Amino acid sequence: MSDKPKKGIKFLNRDAVKYIAIFFMFWGHLFSWTILMSDVNNMISDPYALMPLWMNIVSHASLLCPPIMFFFIADGWKYTRDRRKYALRLLIFACITQIPDWLVFMPRYGWRTANVIFTLLFGLLAIMAWECKIKLPLRILLIAGCAGATYLISSDWEIFGVLLILFLHIYRDRPTARFIAYTATALVWKGLAVVWQVLGGTLDGAAIFNDTLDFVFVMLGFAVMTLFYNGKKGRHPVFAKWFFYIFYPVHYLIIWVVGVFGTVRHIDRF
Repeated sequence: MSDKPKKGIKFLNRDAVKYIAIFFMFWGHLFSWTILMSDVNNMISDPYALMPLWMNIVSHASLLCPPIMFFFIADGWKYTRDRRKYALRLLIFACITQIPDWLVFMPRYGWRTANVIFTLLFGLLAIMAWECKIKLPLRILLIAGCAGATYLISSDWEIFGVLLILFLHIYRDRPTARFIAYTATALVWKGLAVVWQVLGGTLDGAAIFNDTLDFVFVMLGFAVMTLFYNGKKGRHPVFAKWFFYIFYPVHYLIIWVVGVFGTVRHIDRF
């Protein structure tokens, strides 16, 4: 029995998928983080509890974006002419993005946070390690080092982002195995979060609802790329590529400005 992917309704090109991803990313981040940033005393542990249902769902919909970007990193390995230059570009923009990332997250979490572009970079390096000609145990050790690095710097999707990118690459021509590996990794990612909540005594109905939304949108991101992405470039692929690189740090600056304005208004009411 052939394991080739079935033809779906593949009407979304690369540009369209990226624009959809960053649309939901922006609004999701804006809704959740402006609430947290306006919390001058760091008393809010769950911003979703303060949102109406529609805003809560849109905030979780930002999780459509990471799986899509993971897919593009795996694609980048195959289609990028110069992989070292690709890795260097990711490193440069990860460093650029880190400044607005700190502006947003440092008041709540301190300096020990790193943005998701670092995770994308280490995911690419993990693919490079997997494809190199050294013995398998050494390749696994290098991949573990890439995943461990995301944990050490606390970048978004630490460890699991690297694994998802690697599995999307390894099983790119085996859709069934790719789906199983992706789903299993996503379940472990969310399962560990649930275990942490149980140990901390914070697991309740609202937490279960939010965790379910997380998993649903992570799987929807996978579905978008599997069923609707046609693998073709858009009309302006160069513009779309650089637009995303630039928009990612800029969207954090926008959130920071909105959050600071909200904080000032919050303080003025007292």
